[in-house]
Amino acid sequence: MIMINQPLAALACMLAFITAIAHAADPLPSWNDGKSKQSITAYVEKVAKEGSADFVPVAERIACFDNDGTLWAEQPMYFQLFFALDRIKALAPQHPEWKEKEPFASLLKGDVKAALAGGEHALAQIVMATHAGLTTEEFEKIVADWITTAKHPKTGKLYTEMVYQPMLELLSYLRSNGFKTYIVSGGGIEFMRPWVEKTYGIPPEQVIGSSGGLKYEIRDGKPVLIKLPEIFHNDDKDGKPVGIQRHIGRRPIFAAGNSDGDLQMLQWTAAGTRPSFCLYVHHTDAAREWAYDRQSSIGKLDKGLDEANEKIWTVVDMKNDWQTIFPITP
Repeated sequence: MIMINQPLAALACMLAFITAIAHAADPLPSWNDGKSKQSITAYVEKVAKEGSADFVPVAERIACFDNDGTLWAEQPMYFQLFFALDRIKALAPQHPEWKEKEPFASLLKGDVKAALAGGEHALAQIVMATHAGLTTEEFEKIVADWITTAKHPKTGKLYTEMVYQPMLELLSYLRSNGFKTYIVSGGGIEFMRPWVEKTYGIPPEQVIGSSGGLKYEIRDGKPVLIKLPEIFHNDDKDGKPVGIQRHIGRRPIFAAGNSDGDLQMLQWTAAGTRPSFCLYVHHTDAAREWAYDRQSSIGKLDKGLDEANEKIWTVVDMKNDWQTIFPITP
């Protein structure tokens, strides 16, 4: 029988208790203590503390987050594109002409690289063909069904399991300090809305994204909205400040992104009269996620990285600043 020294056992229990309390009190437990974490907490404390010279009223505490590469992963291609590819396969029997028509012919052969060689035009064709013609309710159900079953080809995880745990903590921390959190993404607004509230705690009315045309119709005696094959708003690059103004009507004081596509959103945030905070997630962890920046075709961070260094914005080094990347799942 092993005898345990009672004083030592009591000390061990006390230390474990103190550690548990400290962990619970830490709003960002998945962040390593360092410059990035310290800059976030220092900023939030000063703008949320009444009497502070930098105090910002609750109504003006607006925080905007990019989605792809900022709140969840985006490699080897945007997750909405995986959704569109699955839709192409499902719809192919109804479109025999796709066998000879690009970019669909290449997609059906499994050659994604060739299909996307047409750039933004090819991408638009894919999205239009797979998203248009449905009612908004039909599209929402298709997305909801897909997001609960589809898995990433490399990790085997559900796409919603590839959200970043440190960013989930940041969203929660900001909300606990009176911030209203928004998604401002180049991704499709109606692709994100069915699942973001459960995943991020952000309701659909606080999602801003690229959007297609909509048409009001009466079908079978019921009013519906039909998705049209046209782009109404491209919520990327300089489209992000436009989307923010249209949907929110207030300039954010906190903005987070990961690519040059987010630069204008961060510039717009930094140009306000209130104390602001601009954050870039820098993908530096090839072992736990992916490492990419200036030369990447997905999530390119080049001009944004230079401007962040020049203006002393917070650049989160994923490898060194985050203890964990993805949530721990059963």
